[in-house]
Amino acid sequence: MNKMEKALAELGHMDELAVQASPVHDLNGAAKLLATVAYILIVVSFGKYDLSGLVPMVLWPVLLYQLSGIPVSTCFYKLRIVLPLVMAVGLFNPLFDREILLHLGSVGVSGGVISMLTLMLKGVLCLMASFLLVATTPFDSICGALRRMHFPGMLTTLLLLTYRYVGVITEELAIMTDAYHLRAPGQKGIHVSAWGSFLGQLLLRSMDRAQELYASMLLRGYHDHFHYAPSRPFRGKDALYLALSLLFFAAVRFLQISELLGALFVR
Repeated sequence: MNKMEKALAELGHMDELAVQASPVHDLNGAAKLLATVAYILIVVSFGKYDLSGLVPMVLWPVLLYQLSGIPVSTCFYKLRIVLPLVMAVGLFNPLFDREILLHLGSVGVSGGVISMLTLMLKGVLCLMASFLLVATTPFDSICGALRRMHFPGMLTTLLLLTYRYVGVITEELAIMTDAYHLRAPGQKGIHVSAWGSFLGQLLLRSMDRAQELYASMLLRGYHDHFHYAPSRPFRGKDALYLALSLLFFAAVRFLQISELLGALFVR
């Protein structure tokens, strides 16, 4: 199994995760989408030194991962390529911000270290929330929720086609990679001299495949918009989930729960 086939297998695994049965999977896609967007907005709104205020936001995704039956380790494994990039965002902050803001015993902690940790935690939390949405909601349901919220139809169609047919391009890459390796046995990767022709062939094959796909869409009645799969109706428990999520976000953001708990335990 080459790298492209492994990528296809991971895409298939994501689709399998999205159709599992759990209290989180059973929620309406629009409720989960709105809660996720609100969570990300609240997370990024914290100040660069407000690490203690940001920490309680970890509770929301961790609780939902438990309720959905998806291990947090699965999220980190699937995002193993993106996570190092997110973690590297604030690496140079300690070099530029050296002012000591607090002391842990005899050790001084600079503002750069605090802002670095805050940025890293923000990135991880946003990725966890985004992955949770995709892993518990079929992408058709997400796009259907976007259309019901009057998101531009062209962008929604672009998102849906990109997700739905990225596997087609990956499959073409897998076929071309296997064909290249059969003609160059023992060679690791694709030689630089073949990159141009390889990408050109991929472009031509993708265009041919796109024409075939578009023709099949027209034969099935496509006219500038999709008829999305029926989604779950917006029920009382969906409204309750959204209301409780927003209430929790507001409480953590504006009430400084970490400071209140710290004062309580100090007493």
